[in-house]
Amino acid sequence: MRHLVIFLLSTLACLSASAEVYTYIDKDGNRVFTDQPTRSNAQRLELTPTNKAAPIMPRPLYAPVAPPLPAGPPAYQLLRIIVPEPDATIRANDGKLIVSVTSDPSLLPGHLYRLLLDGEPVGAPGRSPVFPLDNIDRGTHQLSVEIIDTLGRTVEQTPAQPFHMFRAAFGQVPAPTATPQASVASR
Repeated sequence: MRHLVIFLLSTLACLSASAEVYTYIDKDGNRVFTDQPTRSNAQRLELTPTNKAAPIMPRPLYAPVAPPLPAGPPAYQLLRIIVPEPDATIRANDGKLIVSVTSDPSLLPGHLYRLLLDGEPVGAPGRSPVFPLDNIDRGTHQLSVEIIDTLGRTVEQTPAQPFHMFRAAFGQVPAPTATPQASVASR
């Protein structure tokens, strides 16, 4: 029964959408438009077809999910940081450091290296395995390198590797040290 009612309502909607339009002048001199010609002087109007446009789809509110990497053997047999060595102490008052990495096989087409310092990307990803860093704060830091594909997905990543940046502080007055004084009795 419900389907019959829906069918009848949709049929009525289609009939009204394809209705003809008539016009005539009433007894007061007003022009009247109608779909039911009741007067003998009603004239049928030829309507031009309506403009039809495809609906504009709204943009998604979220970024599309990147497809997962295809399953298979790993593309890289080796990815590691060569310089600095793990747990190395770097003595550089200007805070400069050059990080070098290697991979086997060498970087595949469409892949880029990305350096992470303390878990955050440093600089733009690139094909060079050498990363110059400037003005690194003193203290212990973690280095890691990723190989990413054209969609920004991580293909391979090294484990975090610590290093220590030593920067000498200049211009600090050393704390005074107590010097033993000779006792009066020993004189």
